[in-house]
Amino acid sequence: MKVVILAGGYGTRLAEFTRTIPKPMVEIGGEPILTHIMRIFKSFNINNFIIAAGYKKEVIIDYYKNSKEFKNLKIIDTGKDTMTGGRLLRLKPMFTENENFFMTYGDGLSDLDLDRLKNFHFNHKKLATVTAVHPPIRFGELEIEDEKVKKFEEKPQAKLGWINGGFFVLNYKIFNYIENDNTLFERQPMNKLVEEDNLMAFKHKGFWKCMDYLRDKMILDQMCNENKALWKR
Repeated sequence: MKVVILAGGYGTRLAEFTRTIPKPMVEIGGEPILTHIMRIFKSFNINNFIIAAGYKKEVIIDYYKNSKEFKNLKIIDTGKDTMTGGRLLRLKPMFTENENFFMTYGDGLSDLDLDRLKNFHFNHKKLATVTAVHPPIRFGELEIEDEKVKKFEEKPQAKLGWINGGFFVLNYKIFNYIENDNTLFERQPMNKLVEEDNLMAFKHKGFWKCMDYLRDKMILDQMCNENKALWKR
């Protein structure tokens, strides 16, 4: 299966670094977080990566152009100001009808079992699976009933304890839910999937951490330095 990694945003909350490099190239333990993310997938023998780049894309291209570790890697310019859904829509020609694929963001690490996530997706036969995690901080909140997502609310005051952990499995039909470059994947598409009973939640109770602020980077750096990088297999 292919893996789409959204890596084109401005990363303004990490402006200390993102004035000169894109957020996925901010280093954790001496290597870009993007490298750490791809290694999570590689540990499950998933090696086909599509990077949806945009802001400072040349930094990503230059870093991985001669990579021996990631040989099946395509870096696609999806525009500087394109929203998350729009970035995904621009990649539609790279997929075949009814194909299923992974999608994640360029700033999250987890010890998620990707085989279990994939099997969960194929077994429920819906269009989309989102990984639900317990939040250390507030993100988009998921209301789940019998593993079906009943409500999705972007960045509310956390009430139920589950949030969007950013590791998705999607079917090709997802492209029908995205209108244009301005579509934010976490709003119209996900809410429509919920309305149609087409979004299922895979509950992950293990490690998950998003590098949103400088403090998050420092925590992940410390985990690497102390050989406690829980996302590594």
